[in-house]
Amino acid sequence: MKKVLWLACLSFCILRLNAQEKALPEITQRDAFSIGETFTFLSKNLSEERRVNIYLPNGYDDNSTKEYPVIYLLDGAADEDFIHIAGLVQFGTFPWINMLPESIVIGIANVDRKRDFTYPTNNTQDKADFPTTGGSAAFIDFLEQELQPLIQDTYRTVDTTTIIGQSLGGLLATEILFKKPTLFDNYLIISPSLWWDDESLLDYSPNLSSVTGKIYVAVGKEGPTMKRVARSLAKKLSAAKLDVHFDYFGKQDHGNILHQAVYRAFSVLYPKEEK
Repeated sequence: MKKVLWLACLSFCILRLNAQEKALPEITQRDAFSIGETFTFLSKNLSEERRVNIYLPNGYDDNSTKEYPVIYLLDGAADEDFIHIAGLVQFGTFPWINMLPESIVIGIANVDRKRDFTYPTNNTQDKADFPTTGGSAAFIDFLEQELQPLIQDTYRTVDTTTIIGQSLGGLLATEILFKKPTLFDNYLIISPSLWWDDESLLDYSPNLSSVTGKIYVAVGKEGPTMKRVARSLAKKLSAAKLDVHFDYFGKQDHGNILHQAVYRAFSVLYPKEEK
């Protein structure tokens, strides 16, 4: 009797699976899904090939005269921050959201971020942890002399540019702001690693009189040092009479702060007028 019941149950399961298989629709076409473009070029400043990912606004190819601001994203590879930041820009530019103007996003994929995002350090532990350190000057020249002119020549852009950097990328964005402040208009500096070289960049005395854009600084629950240096940066910029906004994200840590911080930063860069 048990064997009969078992066979009946097995037959029922087989019939059900067959029925499900027959009910499934046939896939008639399968295509790759893309949210932008990617290209590679040889950088003379860095003596290596570099890959760049590009998000273009919806309708870019339909309007041959419209020009767009450009957002440069450090850590911009497909498996880094490019996809979710491009998604934020797409969402923020939906007409019913209207958080920021339609923008081109340039994601700069990494080769060696510990080299490119750091200036030389005198700290022994820094040198041990970052053996290829100290290449930020060459990387900044790469941005200024190669990447920005190439983007301006290839795409329809306006002069307004924004840079987004987190962690070591935030350190680099701060260095650019201090040493070449007009390279970008707006600076989004998230969880900057300003502990680097015993916090020497915070002691730097920059000439920021040429800064006309906005600066956004944010940090999360990332330990007392990270919180202190981020606040110190915001205070230093405020003392220079710059348009700076600071946010502390008490529920986010170093790994998950970027998405929410950038979303918040867009609302700061482009505040809606109260009706």
